[in-house]
Amino acid sequence: MSETKRVVITGLGLIGPVGNDVPTSWHRIKNGISGIAPITFFDASGLETKIAGEVKNFDPKQHFDAKEVRRMERFSHMAVVAAREAVKDAELEITEENSERIAVLIGSAGGAVLAVSENVKLYETKGPRRVSPIFLPMMLVDTAGALVAIDLGIRGPNFAIVSACSTGTNAIGEAAEYIKRGDADVALCGGTDAPIFAVGIAGFNIMGVLSRRNDDPTGASRPYDLNRDGFVLSEGAGVLVLESEEHAVARGAQIYGVLSGYGTSADAVHFAAMDSEAGGISRAMKWALRKANLEPRDIGYINPHGTGTKLGDLTETTAIKNVFGEEAYNIPVSSTKSMTGHMMGASGAAEAIFATLALKHEIIPPTINLTTPDPACDLDYVPNLPRPKRFDHAMSNSIGLGGHNASIIVSRYN
Repeated sequence: MSETKRVVITGLGLIGPVGNDVPTSWHRIKNGISGIAPITFFDASGLETKIAGEVKNFDPKQHFDAKEVRRMERFSHMAVVAAREAVKDAELEITEENSERIAVLIGSAGGAVLAVSENVKLYETKGPRRVSPIFLPMMLVDTAGALVAIDLGIRGPNFAIVSACSTGTNAIGEAAEYIKRGDADVALCGGTDAPIFAVGIAGFNIMGVLSRRNDDPTGASRPYDLNRDGFVLSEGAGVLVLESEEHAVARGAQIYGVLSGYGTSADAVHFAAMDSEAGGISRAMKWALRKANLEPRDIGYINPHGTGTKLGDLTETTAIKNVFGEEAYNIPVSSTKSMTGHMMGASGAAEAIFATLALKHEIIPPTINLTTPDPACDLDYVPNLPRPKRFDHAMSNSIGLGGHNASIIVSRYN
């Protein structure tokens, strides 16, 4: 397949802090409704941060039989549920004939961290014979994608993308490249993570990157606000169905948009600290624009990484100015993490879905909790209220620990 062929988005699936499906999540995102609340999964009283973006009212027993529930970890439960929704949304029939031409590229930042934590406790308290016999296959990062393939009968290429918080965006971008080069006609791609556990929160607290606004959970995630104090840890899974345009048109599929651009890069500066000069994410955005054959002025909306950390928000603001110049002040930039929190490896996939729906429905979701703008972050962050706007190209950015950067562009389908 030629590089000039287009890759289109035909299906969306999402489970996260603001909803257990795409319609519910989008309704809350476009209306500025937060999904952050006090932690209920465990006793968080001894932690500095006691809030998170938990997926609510999600019972795996409603989706899987008892044996499957036991043999799957939470990040895999959510990935399979999101993938089922995406395939149903795409009205994609998976058969013996086409299953080898469908790829699965679903990644995770942490994989089965809950299973690791639980089995370490079992080993230490009850001995090695009490470790689960399915612990090792359950914990692998690529297990979620493997289980999606088993569940749906997909026999094409299947592997996990891992790039910390850029995982979901990289998975989407690489899936598009896979289709462009002719190795698949269809791809299920995205990310999944279930990182809300005590040791993980303690570790992020030691790093000083989590919000401690425990008395105001829905107001805790406040990207670009002068009084922001860190991100809110969240969980979830996002899966998109991508297809070659020819394949989608031939089967009469709905088309949300075109995956027109993708760029990725490394800071190569520090494992935990961001590049203060914003070189890495700037390069990713520039490459995405180049691959899409677009000029900076063509972008009508940016869904940024926008976590709510002091340095992170400032660095990404600098990067947008580096890439877009004076045009940066004319482009709406809104962080949906103000409502979802940071879903880690799933965040890029969720935000790609939100950018796609903003393009389709011609409405830009707000950055909530932006009450006292940081003078150093002086772009148009669409504070607190959604904004109607028709535009033709949306950009979505992700930045991960280790200096990983990824940027994709979704364009209107003509």
